[in-house]
Amino acid sequence: MEHLSYTVTAPRAAGGTRRQAIIGVVASGNLEVLAERVLATDTCTVDIATAARGFAPVWQAVIADFVALRAAGGLRLSINDGGARPDTVALRLAQVVRLIEEPEA
Repeated sequence: MEHLSYTVTAPRAAGGTRRQAIIGVVASGNLEVLAERVLATDTCTVDIATAARGFAPVWQAVIADFVALRAAGGLRLSINDGGARPDTVALRLAQVVRLIEEPEA
């Protein structure tokens, strides 16, 4: 198991007021993402636990693209990866931001 951690400056804060959200499932080739609104609005941290070793540069690129495209400021993201492809990672990250921006149910 490889553990990666990134802290990036986020140009935009995540909208909404929901404190946390979770999306996805760790299963064959997928991942789950937990988002928690606990940081300063200009910071986003991403902690990754993955069974796929040696992909740190790919993860770094996906995270950089995500923060540039989505309002992720204030979020701590915890990812449990089951070997997801970069496009699946990008999809799950977009979904969790969308979910945390929704009103509490």
